[in-house]
Amino acid sequence: MKISKKEKTAFIAKKLDELFPDVEPPLKHKNPFTLLIAVILSGNSTDRIVNQVTPELFRIADNPDRMSRLSVRQILKIIKPCGLGPAKSKNISALSKILVRKYDSKVPQTFEELESLPGVGHKTASVVMSQAFGKSAFPVDTHIHRLAKRWGLSSGKNVQQTEKDLKRLFPENIWNKIHIQMILFGRQYCPALRHEKIKCPICNLIN
Repeated sequence: MKISKKEKTAFIAKKLDELFPDVEPPLKHKNPFTLLIAVILSGNSTDRIVNQVTPELFRIADNPDRMSRLSVRQILKIIKPCGLGPAKSKNISALSKILVRKYDSKVPQTFEELESLPGVGHKTASVVMSQAFGKSAFPVDTHIHRLAKRWGLSSGKNVQQTEKDLKRLFPENIWNKIHIQMILFGRQYCPALRHEKIKCPICNLIN
């Protein structure tokens, strides 16, 4: 029997709560600034690699003032394992200087201001708004984008459309939690490759 999208959404939210009742942000950080840097580093990388790299970086510079005093070369030397090091190190240096000069060394709390910073796109801003400031946001990464399409919740044409579809389907008061739950579920149960539908706690029941 085919279930409605509303029923499907309710089932998914309930199942994710059962599997991942207590969630923590995957990227280790101390404050909004270190989260911002970690999310930038996670682009074209993995959380595991970022979490291996950032302790050394944040030991030296865990706020905009200290980071702005490092040279691009110093930053690059530490973050190189994350990939795209030259671009990321330049952006981290530049945005740190902007935060010191324009925002009194504080991370701004609006999408417009965050997305104006070098190397900060909408997804990065969404993660910071959600995980650092508790503002309602639904960051869409590759796992969430894949699951939304696989579960028939979005056409999957692009991440922007996926974000709009998921925001429309799920209650706003669970966005900050469920986006982390979906990431964890995608990694553990619903991979892009070699996905076994019969073993998947959600795909096996809704598709």
